[in-house]
Amino acid sequence: MMDSPPAEGQKSPLPNTQFGARPFLAERFQQLQAAAFHHIEVQPLSPVLGALVSGVSLAKPVSNEVLQELIRARLLYRVLFFRDQEITSDQHTAFASRFGAIEEHPFLKNKEDHADVIKFEKSETEVGVENVWHSDVSWREVPSLGSVLCAKEIPPFGGDTMFSDTIAAYACLDDDTKQQLDGLRAINDFTQTFGRQLSEEQLLEMQKMYPAVSHPVVRTIPETGEKGIYVNRFFTRYIEGMSSEKSEKLLEFLYRQMEFPEFQYRFQWQKNSVAFWDNRMVQHYAVNDYWPMGRVMERVTIIGERPI
Repeated sequence: MMDSPPAEGQKSPLPNTQFGARPFLAERFQQLQAAAFHHIEVQPLSPVLGALVSGVSLAKPVSNEVLQELIRARLLYRVLFFRDQEITSDQHTAFASRFGAIEEHPFLKNKEDHADVIKFEKSETEVGVENVWHSDVSWREVPSLGSVLCAKEIPPFGGDTMFSDTIAAYACLDDDTKQQLDGLRAINDFTQTFGRQLSEEQLLEMQKMYPAVSHPVVRTIPETGEKGIYVNRFFTRYIEGMSSEKSEKLLEFLYRQMEFPEFQYRFQWQKNSVAFWDNRMVQHYAVNDYWPMGRVMERVTIIGERPI
């Protein structure tokens, strides 16, 4: 990153990302195209992230062989999509639980009789507010591994979800910036989002239960050793050990880095479509362009590990 203007006579540098697909993106595309699976069918959807999986019914128990290939596919493609999956809440939870323990969210509305299924029901009176780039529950001491989201009712158009690859965003930073980020930690907190809907008394009580936590600005994926940016506009408050001005400037730079279209994929929902994304590797943005039409989605979230 440059904190000072270029010397007189020098050309002002532009972020490398603006020049399109660099060697990383070309190599990434080749890596995704070369992957082979034997128990599932996988169709890459972009040069960077996202794949459509077929040959699997999420309504049925997943075999160990299929499970291992889904894990490998998720690590490779970051987010997996499934079409025509008419599943019950029990089947939804059963599928997600194959990948880890299931989280109960303390702030979002769960489905009746299913505490582990979050119901996002948007209508003329309930407007979507998830149209900010974020990763789920980074305010937890142990954030989520991934989220499994199923479309129950969708508008005739609009309501897409966008995903951004934080691994690619980090890989495309210059070496000086990577060195600057090494070892930095940021404070994540639910207060600036979910805290707004609580009374002062409720807020104090929830802050005792879920205090602000420190996570690395760049986290490492244990299974692969890959590194990705791990800050987001929803839940990250500031970088530890920095002045407010420097923290805000660096965070804004990192947010913008993850917002380049080259690192993204936009998914168009159909009824009974399912998205399964790795919260450690991607951020998502629910496009709020369908109001006052309705949209009903159900999500089950898998608990992950403490970020390193």
